[in-house]
Parts: sequence; structure tokens; C-alpha cells
Amino acid sequence: MKVFALVLYMCSGVANTCLQPFVFEHQFDSAYDCMVTGYDESKTKIVEIGEEDVNQYRIYIKFECLPQEIMVPKKKPTKEEKNT
Repeated sequence: MKVFALVLYMCSGVANTCLQPFVFEHQFDSAYDCMVTGYDESKTKIVEIGEEDVNQYRIYIKFECLPQEIMVPKKKPTKEEKNT
């Protein structure tokens, strides 16, 4: 089964660097859901930082949705299945 991890990077155009990436705890079932959340969270963070700092440090947010393989454990047999 494949899920998507949302990773956000906050960067400064003035310093030409990015902070350590932030990985969201929540994983997404589709690339679409991950992307929409990435855009929403990026806007929320820019607004939270504020116009003055964004302009002064030319802050921008970039993100990616990384596919992750997860192992789904096999279902344990029930008592009835064991006895057959």
C-alpha cells in the first residue's frame, strides 16, 4: 500500500538557505490530498510569519509529497478458520 508524506521547507531568498524540513505526522492516501494540504499549509505559514518578515527575508515555502510504501499486516486467522 502506498501513502504520501508531506514535507515542508521554509526558505529565505536573502540568505539563500532553507531550514530543516518539517515532515507532517499525518500521511495521505493520495498525492492529490497531499498536494492540496501542502498548498493550504504553505499559505497558512506565510500568513502566520507576516508580511514584514516575508518581505524582509524573502521567505517562501516549498513542499513535496513523497510516496511511502507501508506494510499492511496480514489478517490473523479466526478460531473458526484455524479449525478447518
